[in-house]
Amino acid sequence: MKLIPKILLSILATAALLFGGLIALLLTALSGGLVFHQVMVIAAFVLLWLLLLMQIWKLLSPKIRYISVGATALVMLVSFAGFEMHSAYHDSIERIDEQGVNLALYDPFREDTLAASLDEPSTLSLMDDLPRLDGATALYPVYSAFVRAVYPADYENLVVLDGDIEAEMVEREAIPVKPEAYEILACTNTDGAYRRLITGEADIIFAAGPSEEQLQMAREAGVELTLTPIGREAFVFFVNAQNPVNGLSIDDIRRIYSGEVTNWREFGGKNVKIRAFQRPENSGSQTALVGFMGDTPLITPPMEDVASGMGGIISRVSSYRNYDNAIGYSFLYFATEMVTDNKIKLLNLNGVAPTRENVANGTYPYAAEFYAVTAGTTNPNVEVLIDWILSGQGQELIEKTGYTPLG
Repeated sequence: MKLIPKILLSILATAALLFGGLIALLLTALSGGLVFHQVMVIAAFVLLWLLLLMQIWKLLSPKIRYISVGATALVMLVSFAGFEMHSAYHDSIERIDEQGVNLALYDPFREDTLAASLDEPSTLSLMDDLPRLDGATALYPVYSAFVRAVYPADYENLVVLDGDIEAEMVEREAIPVKPEAYEILACTNTDGAYRRLITGEADIIFAAGPSEEQLQMAREAGVELTLTPIGREAFVFFVNAQNPVNGLSIDDIRRIYSGEVTNWREFGGKNVKIRAFQRPENSGSQTALVGFMGDTPLITPPMEDVASGMGGIISRVSSYRNYDNAIGYSFLYFATEMVTDNKIKLLNLNGVAPTRENVANGTYPYAAEFYAVTAGTTNPNVEVLIDWILSGQGQELIEKTGYTPLG
């Protein structure tokens, strides 16, 4: 074949494969393919392009060409199979996931609700001007119990928002979903609740203390947050049940989450790297971790998820995988009651077990107050409800739910 036809044929082959590769890459991205899958698509088209060029220009002998291409293809196939096997193993590891909690089980007026109930009629009964409530996922069982005790039992316009800051309505078994219901009872998680409180969409939220960003948001909106402590809860750390480490000190935790210590061997565990998971910024547990760390800076969390398409890497971790080298954190009630996972174990902190008894007697070294938070609402029943929550009956429901009352 003459030189010019070879050049033209090479250009044509290159253009065709480039076009085909871009289409395949786009389809891979749109179908949710990971970066690895996209790299494999590129590699496959480059390999095909090289094969065509060698064929056109008669580079190397036919035998060597086919052996080289075949060996490269085999390496790619083995790599792909290895990646898929690792992905399958990764996906088989269970999660501690806030979004996996079925909040419908705590609906205040369903017959088989898990929300706590009083043994006698409530001393407070609200019939109108019902305060609009929102809060953290872990505290929904608490304020759902308040609603069950105090709000009208025939009120049918209640709805739960399932822990998503986008606040999409979710269908529930017990109570029909109506758009206006969103005004009365919601659960948009800590960050979503603070946003709704600051913008006036909620009258009371139930959450841990605000983050610095949430405080700044309130200042910019000209809103003053009022935090009323209504109970206490242990901030706990957990590891995989197979991890031989049973406890750490506060200083140990800080050394892990600052990146100073990176191997479990330092604490008598296996010679494996520590995966120190974190929660999204402005979530209640992440704000608690920041408070726990004090002046010690946090490390960047593991890059758990890769965005589909070409959007880049999602570096914030929204759930904990139960790797045998991982460590995560949450609040005691959420970790032991709302998420039942026998593949994790809670760590003793400074030699003290994270139990309700140790929170109540003050021996557990890191328990935090949680709050009823308001922001200047004009609803006349807000203070009435908060006063009742601080009364014997309100504190009884906090204790029956599984948290530690103030008294």
